[in-house]
Amino acid sequence: MSVSLRLSRGGSKKRPYYKVVVANSRSPRDGAYLEQVGTYNPLLAKDDENRVRLTEDRVRYWLGVGAQPTDRVARMLDKAGIKERAATVNPAKGEPGKKAKERAEDRAKKIAEAEEAKREAEEAAAAAAAAPAAEEPAAEEAPAEEAAAEQAEG
Repeated sequence: MSVSLRLSRGGSKKRPYYKVVVANSRSPRDGAYLEQVGTYNPLLAKDDENRVRLTEDRVRYWLGVGAQPTDRVARMLDKAGIKERAATVNPAKGEPGKKAKERAEDRAKKIAEAEEAKREAEEAAAAAAAAPAAEEPAAEEAPAEEAAAEQAEG
C-alpha cells in the first residue's frame, strides 16, 4: 500500500475548502483517508496564516514512514519549512503556446501587408501628384495648338 499526502476537496460550489490528508494513493480524491493533517483555504489572502494549517509533527511522521506528497502539498510543505522541495526548471514558462504564436504571426503579416499597401497608395498618390504637374505644360500647349489650327482654318 502506497500512502500519499494530498488534498481532499470540501466546501460548496465555487467556495472550495481542502483538507490535507494522508490516504491510500488508490482511494478516491474525496474518499476514505487515514488521517487529516491540515487544512487549506484558497479563498484567504496569500499572507494569511489561516490559509494553510498543518499539524507539523504528524506530517513529519508520515513523511518518515514513506508517504509521498503531491506536488501542491509539497509546495505547502516547502513553504512551511517541513520538507525541502527542489525547484523545477521550466524554460518555456513565459512563452506563448503554439496557437498564440500562429495568431501573432498572422497579425504581424496583416500589419505588414497593410503598411505595404499604405506605402504603395502614398507612392501612387505622390506619382499622381507629380504626373499632373509634368502634364500641365503639355495640356496648356494642346489648347494653344487647337486655337492656332482654328484660326488658320477660319
